[in-house]
Amino acid sequence: MKDFAAIDFETANEQRTSVCSVGVVIVRDGEIVDHYYSLIRPEPEYYTYWNTRVHGLTLADTQDAPIFPVVWQEIAPRIEGLPLVAHNKAFDESCLKAVFRTYCMDYPDYEFYCTLQASRRAIKGLPNYQLHTVAVCCGYQLEHHHHALADAEACAWIAKQVI
Repeated sequence: MKDFAAIDFETANEQRTSVCSVGVVIVRDGEIVDHYYSLIRPEPEYYTYWNTRVHGLTLADTQDAPIFPVVWQEIAPRIEGLPLVAHNKAFDESCLKAVFRTYCMDYPDYEFYCTLQASRRAIKGLPNYQLHTVAVCCGYQLEHHHHALADAEACAWIAKQVI
């Protein structure tokens, strides 16, 4: 696949609606041409210990951040007409659909691909298929795992090789 948008969400708590950051990487003709990152004020607006432990974000980081519809107005034109790619599509797609429902937004039924599933088919013998493991196997050094933009960049790198 030569043209796509890799996307990654981090969440504040166990609820899929609680997206607190998003990273998007635009790939055209196999090259990264644009990227976008934003913090998001989550809904509901609380953080669990475990989620903060994963990504390091707290309520103080997002209390003045824009809500999802404002952020999505920045993203939508960038990804228009492109399929979306995520590592563990089940998580990121469910977050996207949940937050669209929360804000009563019409979901455009994005075409979604999964680098987790694709890497399991294309690359045999890895000890696991976590994002950082697959990224290294594909020649990408992921330095800030669980930062949404860094994860989206790693996903884009993987997608160029396995999808």
